[in-house]
Amino acid sequence: MSDPEVGVVVAGAGIAGLAAALQLQLAGEEVIVVDASDRPGGVMRTDHVSGYVIERGPNMTQVKAPMLDFLCSLGAEKSLLAARPASRLRSIYDAGQLRPVPTSPLALLRTPLLSVGGKLRLLAEPFVRRAKAGDESVAEFIGRRLGKQVVEGLVGPFLTGVYAGDERELGAEAVFPSLVEMERKCGSIACGMFARLFRSWRRRGLRGSYSAVEGLGPFARALAERLVEPVALENRVIGVKRDGDGWLVRTSGPAGKRRVRAMRVVLAVPADQAAKILRGVSSGLANELAAIEYAPIVGLSLGVDPGAVREKIEGFGFLVPRRAEIKLLGCLYMSQLFPLRAPAGRELLQCLAGGARWPEAVDLPDDEIVTQVCADLDRILGLREEPRILAVTRWRQAIPQPRRDHVARIARIRERLLEFPGIALAGSYLGGIGVSDSLESGLLAARDVATRSE
Repeated sequence: MSDPEVGVVVAGAGIAGLAAALQLQLAGEEVIVVDASDRPGGVMRTDHVSGYVIERGPNMTQVKAPMLDFLCSLGAEKSLLAARPASRLRSIYDAGQLRPVPTSPLALLRTPLLSVGGKLRLLAEPFVRRAKAGDESVAEFIGRRLGKQVVEGLVGPFLTGVYAGDERELGAEAVFPSLVEMERKCGSIACGMFARLFRSWRRRGLRGSYSAVEGLGPFARALAERLVEPVALENRVIGVKRDGDGWLVRTSGPAGKRRVRAMRVVLAVPADQAAKILRGVSSGLANELAAIEYAPIVGLSLGVDPGAVREKIEGFGFLVPRRAEIKLLGCLYMSQLFPLRAPAGRELLQCLAGGARWPEAVDLPDDEIVTQVCADLDRILGLREEPRILAVTRWRQAIPQPRRDHVARIARIRERLLEFPGIALAGSYLGGIGVSDSLESGLLAARDVATRSE
């Protein structure tokens, strides 16, 4: 019996895979999506526990122009839920207290997060000579242009919240491409920002942070339900090989191993999984993918009585800089950001640990994680009663860590892919780790498999 045939196989039903599949479906392609999990959405997973809405993966997303356009094409943009205005208030734990993150030039000049010397060094940025930022870490690039205090007091905590990474290892060109480009073209960040004021208008998506009414997990499932062919859950793609003008895709699941012939394949899975799938196609491509590292994350969801803490729970939440010598990376006040995230009279806190600061946390028992995180939280917020433990979530490979050579590595990967028409990659390791970035990578992958196989 011959193998069944399909137009496109998409490996992975996270937001990147769903976007690729839906885009191809809109173009008239027959698409099958295969995912190893028990539900679509990838890391976008939401549980409802005793009146709390718990995000086990990303807690919110930006909505950049490609994501907005895509959702509008599906009529799905109305499912978005904007964060409350209070989300503009963000804090950094510094010198034993929570201090607001400066969000304007005047606030930056007044902030205690920088000394007078640090502020003067920041103001000197236009006079710093340009250098080859492509070889620098974030700490080196920002330190050279804006000063060491900006790295330690502002940029380091920011990257802790976004990448759970180490600013001394993350690559400047990958993490802050626009700032690096400003230095290259304009000589300084300040001049680059000034030049932007005179650029032609372009659509930028929606301002602020967004979720969905029932959470990002149900949002992803609603997208999956738009597929003509339901996602083949608890199945994974384990290999591909050239088969004439198409590809033979091998899968494994509860029913055993199967094969399907596809004209095109989109691998919307983490880099290491893509490496395993492509090992028999190109060892060089597989090696490049396997070299991309990920940071582990542990999420601790807590229910708290707002009257039983020393510090008022308001705004977005807080981040913890490395110099504070605390294992907790930060905490999001989810019930302050979005409505109906906690029962009346309670607050939902999402604490983040692990990352480059405490990587071993992902392997510790729940009670050890809870003890350490609650001790750190008590030090910062002042807990007057034990919080309710709602969930402990582990992601061993949570967030890609773009190192100094990441941009060059991705360029080599894309160059090698040109040798294999009909195969495309999508995911957070390619061009940005946010939900919106991952979705855009799926749209680009759909375009790539269409154009390369023509």
